[in-house]
Amino acid sequence: MEENELPKIDLPEDWVIGTDINKDLLGLYTHYPVRLKCEIFVLCLEGEVEALVNLNEMHVHPNEVITLMPGSIFQINEIKGDLRIYFLGFSSKFIERGGQSHSMLDAIFLTLGRPAIPLKPEGAAMLEQYLQMLIAMYERFSEKIRREIAPNLYADIHTGISILYKSRQYDKNSLSKSELICRSFMQQVTQNYSQTRNVGWYAQKLGITHAHLCAVVKQTTGKTCVDIIAAMVIMDAKSQLKSTNLTIQAISDSLNFANISFFGKYFKRYVGMSPLEYRKL
Repeated sequence: MEENELPKIDLPEDWVIGTDINKDLLGLYTHYPVRLKCEIFVLCLEGEVEALVNLNEMHVHPNEVITLMPGSIFQINEIKGDLRIYFLGFSSKFIERGGQSHSMLDAIFLTLGRPAIPLKPEGAAMLEQYLQMLIAMYERFSEKIRREIAPNLYADIHTGISILYKSRQYDKNSLSKSELICRSFMQQVTQNYSQTRNVGWYAQKLGITHAHLCAVVKQTTGKTCVDIIAAMVIMDAKSQLKSTNLTIQAISDSLNFANISFFGKYFKRYVGMSPLEYRKL
């Protein structure tokens, strides 16, 4: 099956939380790849799952947190034991509308090649209590209030995930050469996407060839270099269109497009409508 034919999974609200994912439900996706449009965090407390994330093998154990980024190709290979998990997800529409690109790219940067992180039993118990509180809030509040608290929740979760990953002290010696290249590339994109979209510029900055960078990034992340750069540019543009009164010319200039016409064509290629049409939605 071609990647663009993969079934896509998204969420119906800005954020969804619960525990009602069981072995039978996940079993529907065994040996059946799907592409995530949403971002999902999972806490596994019991049972084990063997899966593929962007063709990389992942073995989930009890007391582990898993971070699955939008665009990930996910496939379950085997489920062992009685599964008990919590999940928290943010929809693609919320991520795009809220201009959360920096937080998301930082999470990609931190979790690259290591979507699962082990916790001590007491740490897992504390996280379970936090998720139980969020479930109670989700069930008590109206959808309107849930939408209002989504940005703060998103920021809090990503801050927590960042602290968890950094506290594990995954140093450069524990990363493969490909992972190091991808992390360096994503870091450069975070810092420079508003100035240049030229993949060759990033390759030169990293001291490798254009072809090698493209091959490594695609193999490791499942995304192309152009996809990653475009995701940042488009999310920034969407955020400015929705949250500021800047003219489209000013937004085009802030993202270093040669002219407003080129910006409009670029935006429409990825979003399916013009910047003005998007602003009026």
